[in-house]
Amino acid sequence: MAIRVYNSLSKKKEEFKPIEPGKVKIYVCGVTPYNHPHIGNARPPVTWDVIRRYLEYKGYQVEHVQNFTDVDDKIIKTAGTEGVSWKEIADRYIAAYFEVMDRLNIRRAYHYPRVSEHMPEIIDMVKKLIEKGFAYEIDGDVYYSVGAFEEYGKLSGRGLEDMKAGARVEVDERKNHPMDFALWKKAKPGEPSWSSPWGEGRPGWHIECSAMSLKYLGEEFDFHGGGSDLIFPHHENEIAQSEGCTGKAPFVRYWLHNGFITMNEEKMSKSLGNFFLVKDILEQYPAEVVRFFILSTHYRSPLNFSDDQLAEAVRSLGRLSGAAANLKYLEAAELKKGPGVENQTLLNAAEKAREEFSAAMDDDFNTALAVSVLFGLSREINIFYSGAMAGKFACDDEILAKVASIYRELADVLGLSFEGVAKPVSRENSPADTNQEEVGKLLDIIVSLRQDARKRKDWAEADAIRDSLGELGYVIEDSPQGARWKKR
Repeated sequence: MAIRVYNSLSKKKEEFKPIEPGKVKIYVCGVTPYNHPHIGNARPPVTWDVIRRYLEYKGYQVEHVQNFTDVDDKIIKTAGTEGVSWKEIADRYIAAYFEVMDRLNIRRAYHYPRVSEHMPEIIDMVKKLIEKGFAYEIDGDVYYSVGAFEEYGKLSGRGLEDMKAGARVEVDERKNHPMDFALWKKAKPGEPSWSSPWGEGRPGWHIECSAMSLKYLGEEFDFHGGGSDLIFPHHENEIAQSEGCTGKAPFVRYWLHNGFITMNEEKMSKSLGNFFLVKDILEQYPAEVVRFFILSTHYRSPLNFSDDQLAEAVRSLGRLSGAAANLKYLEAAELKKGPGVENQTLLNAAEKAREEFSAAMDDDFNTALAVSVLFGLSREINIFYSGAMAGKFACDDEILAKVASIYRELADVLGLSFEGVAKPVSRENSPADTNQEEVGKLLDIIVSLRQDARKRKDWAEADAIRDSLGELGYVIEDSPQGARWKKR
């Protein structure tokens, strides 16, 4: 089955056809590193990490580029407030970005270009746009002339006059048109600047991505991604700059945009002050829970953030983790071994799940549906586990290994390992991280003490241990092969 994606440019789903057979080129707009990343900043990286994983799972060779806007008004302002250099601020928060994204199990992109390191490419592109009549200089400032690009507005679907409302328009009566945007800004006292044919200055916001994607991916590439708030003006302006400069269209085949993360149905952002930093969330919830929370909703849909939603993610991920643990236990336990129809039925369910999982991901990378497929397979695993533990049928180790392999294979596409899932805690009372290995060993000792009590027929003590563990969220399962504990 072919992969189909919703293209923001055409406003419809299209069959994905790579420019170069077997290879995929991706550019994703990154963050402006002037603060720690908030949960809204985490959605695009998680989304594109899964898209990349799935494309590689399908056999494609993927080249993934994500930029850092390390020359920006917000960085300069933060640096001035702290009395340090703009580079120190950028370096600090780029390091902070990688720290939390690594914890979220996001594979590193192949390139992380910074604006400050690509001034020659940016200046060269601005020069070409001036030469081709798409830009003009006014006293050290250079603007892109939107009227010179006939298809301006084809991504957002709006005309020039409609775009004025709500846009980041720099008021300058010298401009040919109010929507003309800055490619190069004349230096202001105390700000970082670079030499150019138009004097000392620094680039505008939009030109950076055009120049860097052109350098790393060429004049045409497959996917461009980012939040839906970047459709206009940023991505609209990228199209105008890139296609105006190279004369080739489209410079991007497929534009994919993720929805917002909201708080009480309102977009989460630093400017509104209604955001949570990823590092703070990870002090209270395992990183895999946060990743699972993001993937449980289709990337184009809005995603409402709350403690209740994260608590539900803990419970849901716990169910998937439980199935993985049950498979692992069955493979290691001393159970009756041999073939049987139940084993083949489980393998058939796993192979069907693999097909359904691929169908879900082929349909515009629908991770929400892919997760539901995993839940279906986990139910089949748990049903088999219950029967095997009760001694109703034998276990075929070879088949169990195949089922476990498929389960891990699908989970890996989503970047899930089913490890480190813990009970949520309140924001007001967040204990230090618990050593899960030590907890497991302690639980094993407690279960062993309960088993000793049962052997002595001290049912009251055995029940008391069971009930106390139950209050802490753990269940003891008894079987002919012995007892084991698991999270509720």
